[in-house]
Amino acid sequence: MFRFNTRKKKPKLYHELIITGITALVAFALVLFGGPLKIRMLMVLLTAFFAVTTAVLFDAFRKQVQYNPYSYNTIFYLGFGLFLLFVAIVFLVSTIESFLIPGMEAQHYHILSILSGSAVNFMILSAPFIVAFSIALFISNISLIRHETKRIQNLLGMILALILVAGEVIIFFSGQYFSGSQTEIMIQETLVHILAAVYLYFECMLIGAIVAGLMTAFYKPDRNADYIIILGCRVGPDGKPYPLLRGRIDRALAFYHQQMEETGKALVFVPSGGKGTDETISECVCMKNYLLEQGVPEAHILEENQAENTYENMLFSKRKIEEKKADAVVLFSTTNYHVFRSGLMGRRVKLRAIGIGARTKWYFWPNASVREFFGLLTGHRVKQGIIFGCLIAGYIILTIVSYIY
Repeated sequence: MFRFNTRKKKPKLYHELIITGITALVAFALVLFGGPLKIRMLMVLLTAFFAVTTAVLFDAFRKQVQYNPYSYNTIFYLGFGLFLLFVAIVFLVSTIESFLIPGMEAQHYHILSILSGSAVNFMILSAPFIVAFSIALFISNISLIRHETKRIQNLLGMILALILVAGEVIIFFSGQYFSGSQTEIMIQETLVHILAAVYLYFECMLIGAIVAGLMTAFYKPDRNADYIIILGCRVGPDGKPYPLLRGRIDRALAFYHQQMEETGKALVFVPSGGKGTDETISECVCMKNYLLEQGVPEAHILEENQAENTYENMLFSKRKIEEKKADAVVLFSTTNYHVFRSGLMGRRVKLRAIGIGARTKWYFWPNASVREFFGLLTGHRVKQGIIFGCLIAGYIILTIVSYIY
C-alpha cells in the first residue's frame, strides 16, 4: 500500500521530454541512414520507447500518490500508463514476429498502422472490461431507482453504460463497412480514429478514476490526527442527520475511538456545513448535536457553520483549524464515493488532509461515483483541452500519413 503525504515534491516528467526528443532524433537518423534493417531497428526503438514511457508514467503515479493522491495527475498517469503498456506490448510482439517468422519483415506502413490504430485496438481489447462494467452499472442503477426516487441524476449510470457500450459497438463494426475510393476510405477511417481517440481519453480517465477512488476510499491513515473535518450534507426535517450524513459522523467517531485506544491522543471534530433554505438547522449544529449525544465533550468540537459546498467545507475549516494550530495533522470524513473529489478540493485550498470513507448502500455508490467522475472532469479544462486536442490531432496526422506512404 502506498502511503499518502510521504513525499514533499510532486513528480515531474521533464525527463520524459528528453527521452522523447532522443527517440525522435534516433528515429530520424535510422530513416536516413538505417539501410535495409532500418524498419526493424525502428520497431525495436519504438518498443523500447513505449516500454520506458510506460515505466515513467507508472513511477509518476507511485510518486504522485505519495505526494498527493487527490489529483487529476493521479488518474491520468495510471490510465494512460495502461494504454502505453498496451502499445508497448503490440510493438514487442510485432518486432519479435518480424525477426523470427519468415516473410514477416516489417514495412513502414506496419509501424504507422500500429500507431494510428492503437486507440481502436485498445478499445477492442478493453471491451470485455467495459461491457462488464456497464452491465454492473446498469444493474446498480435499476436497484437505485427501485429504492430511491426516479430523478434524472439517478439515471446517470444507465446513460454512461449505454454510451460506453454504444461506442464499443460502433468501433467494432465500423471497419467492416468502409467503401469508396482511397480518399473516401481514408476519410472514413480518420473519423473512426477520431471517435476512438475521444473514447480512449474517457476510458483511460475512467479506469484511473475507479482505481484512485477505491484506493482513497479504503485508505487507512495513521492514528495521529489533530483534527477531523466532517463534510456536511442534507439534514432531515426534524433536525436529525439523514443516513448519509450519519454515516460520515459515525466514521469519524470510529476513527476517534480507535486513535484514543491505540495512542491515547484525542482529536478535535470539525463539523462543517451551513444551513440550507429548506433546512431547520445548519448541518454543523446537526452534527454537533449528534456528537454530543454520542458522548463527545464539547471541548472536542470546533464548529464551522458557513460552508455551502465541498470547496467551502475545506476552505473555511482550514481557516478555523489554522487559528488553533498551524501545523495540524488533518483528516476529513465523507462518504466513500466522495473521498477523492473532496481531497482534490482540499488540495486546492492548500489543505493536505487525508480522507476516510463512510460506507453507503452498494447500489448507491456506482451512480454517485459517476456523478463524481463527471464533476472531476469539469475541472482542469485547459489541461484536458490540450491533451484532448493533441490526441485527436495525432490520430488525424497518423492516419493521413499512413495512406500517403
